[in-house]
Amino acid sequence: MIHKLYTADIVLPGPAGESVTDGAVLVEGETITAVGPRTEIEKQAAPGTPVENFHGGTILPGIVNSHIHLVFHGGPKPADVLQSESDDSRLVLKMAARANTLLRSGVTTARDLGDRDGLALRVRDAIAADEIPGPRILAATTPLTPPQGHCWFLGGEVSGEHEIRARIQHLASRGADAIKIMASGGESTPGPYAMWDPQFTTEELRAAVDEAHGAGLTVAAHAHSAEGVARVVDAGVDTVEHATWLVAGPDWDPRPEVAQQMAEQGTILCHASSNDWRRLAAVAGEDWARRLGGRVAWFDSFGVTQIAGTDAGITSFGDSPAALARFADYGFTPARAIEIGTVAGATALGLAGTTGALRAGLAADLLIVQGNPLVDLTALTNTLRVVARGHQYTPEQAEPDR
Repeated sequence: MIHKLYTADIVLPGPAGESVTDGAVLVEGETITAVGPRTEIEKQAAPGTPVENFHGGTILPGIVNSHIHLVFHGGPKPADVLQSESDDSRLVLKMAARANTLLRSGVTTARDLGDRDGLALRVRDAIAADEIPGPRILAATTPLTPPQGHCWFLGGEVSGEHEIRARIQHLASRGADAIKIMASGGESTPGPYAMWDPQFTTEELRAAVDEAHGAGLTVAAHAHSAEGVARVVDAGVDTVEHATWLVAGPDWDPRPEVAQQMAEQGTILCHASSNDWRRLAAVAGEDWARRLGGRVAWFDSFGVTQIAGTDAGITSFGDSPAALARFADYGFTPARAIEIGTVAGATALGLAGTTGALRAGLAADLLIVQGNPLVDLTALTNTLRVVARGHQYTPEQAEPDR
C-alpha cells in the first residue's frame, strides 16, 4: 500500500473534456484524496509524502475491460485447451497469472463473462484479499446456454424457463456479480447452433432478465446472431456482447430499429473485439473485418452507449490498451475513447462510486503512460506504472505460461 503524490504533464480525471496540465494525484492507502493542478495538490500532501514525477507522461484512470475470460488461455484453440485441463487447482493458478498480465497492461477493473465451475470467483476473492495481484474482478461465473449450445462445456446447460431461473438462483447464491447468457451460437463451439442462430426464445430471455434483476444482478448477452440481438434487446438485457448482426450465409443484417431501441432504453453495447485486425482479416477477409469494425461507429450514430472489452482469453490478455486505442480508427476522438474505456465501463458495471475516474474518494486505480493519449491514443500502450487499489505495479510484456 502506498502514500504518494504522483505528478505528470497531464492528468485526465475521466469524463471527456476534463484535462489538467501540470497535474497531480494524491493517493493515501487505497484511496485518491486529491486531484488537480500540481501546485495546489502539493500543498495538500502531508510533509514527507513521497513524490513521483512523470515528465512527458499522462495520468488517467485505470482501464475497465468489460469482457474477459480468465479460464481461457488467450492463444490458439482456447476451447480445446481448456477442455484438456482437468486440474482445477492448476487452472486457477493459470487464471491468476492471466489476471496479473491484464493488470500490468493497464487494466484495473475487469468483468469476467464466463468460466468453468465458478473458478473466477476464487481469483476474484484472492485479488480482493490482496493475496495475489490483479485487477478488481466482477465474475459472471458459468454462462447459461442450451444443451450443446455455445460453450456448453463450461457446465451451464439449461432447458426452458424453469431451469433458467433455477440456474440463476444458484449462481446468485454462489456470489456471482452478473449473469451471462449465450443468446446465439459462437465460433468456438461446433454443434447444432451456428453463430447466426439464436439459442433462446424471447420469453426465455425475459425470464432470465427477470430472475437476474430480482437478485440484483445485471445480464450480459452474447449475441452474434441478428435475430439474437433483437431478442435480447426486447428482453431487456443490460449489455449486448459482440452484436455482429450475423445471418445465414454467412452475411450480416444490421437492424436500425434495434439500434434505436437500444439507445432509447439504455441497452449498452460491448463489442468485445481485440486489436488483432490482421488475425480477423486473415480469418474472415479484409472486407468482412472492416464491416465488423465499422459497426462500432454505426451503433454510435444512433446514440448507443458503448463500453470497452476485448474478449481476453479468446484474445490476448495484454491487448487492452491497444484495443482501446483502436477506437480512433472507428472515428472516436481520443477523449471519447478514453471515457468509454474508463468512466463508461465503471458506470455500466455499477462501479461509478468506486472507480473509473480520478476523483477524491474513489479507489486509487491509475494508469500512467508516456506521452499524451489526447494527441495519439497509442500512447496508452506506453505503460509506465499501474496503480490498483493503492498497490503499485510496473508493466510486464510477457504473457503468462499457457
